[in-house]
Amino acid sequence: MDVAVIGGTGEEGFGLSLRLARAGHHVIIGSRSADRGNAAAANAREQLGGDVSIDGVANEDAVATAEVVAVTVPFAGQAEIYRAIKAALPPDTIVLDATSPLATAVGGRAWQVVRPWHGSAAEQADAILSQGVRMVAGFHTVAGRALQDLDATLDSDVLICGDDAEAKSVVGAMIASIPGLRWVDCGALSMARIAETMTALLVSVNRAYKLKDAGFRITGRDAWGDPRS
Repeated sequence: MDVAVIGGTGEEGFGLSLRLARAGHHVIIGSRSADRGNAAAANAREQLGGDVSIDGVANEDAVATAEVVAVTVPFAGQAEIYRAIKAALPPDTIVLDATSPLATAVGGRAWQVVRPWHGSAAEQADAILSQGVRMVAGFHTVAGRALQDLDATLDSDVLICGDDAEAKSVVGAMIASIPGLRWVDCGALSMARIAETMTALLVSVNRAYKLKDAGFRITGRDAWGDPRS
């Protein structure tokens, strides 16, 4: 799968890029600067070694040909990023928004949240794009530090929200290709209003127990995935 990671030079995005490339996907790291994107890709290739497929370009070039576009940017810059890539996004592109509306965007604490006008960061992104993209929200509860630690085994469930069942399934298959991760269909895109705030909850747990990479597992089944199957 061709996956563009917008914000791929940041902690979460770079970690996701590493894991996806190691799983065999073609990863395109996007950045405001093509030079920064290329430098991050070179760093990733050096860490991964072997025959991995990972490139770095400017954001607009990254999204133009990708099957899935993962946006992993802080809430403070989310709207600006979506406005910048809007014209380059082909219709019907699957967009995975991993933004959490933490209060750090307005000078608050990382364990506090703000409520976007549209209800969630993903719904805000969907409103900005307004061109028939297939919006999916997810990856709010997997720490960037854990993703970047390639010697560590991941042990987390990824909570996925969206109105397009097939888009969720495509994103879910991408997630399931990363060892140690499962995906759980949490319902409509409006459920991102809850899922996104789980980041703040994990920050609070990490703070209490002096950790950096707490995560979630949903109990009740041995496997989750596509509820239609």
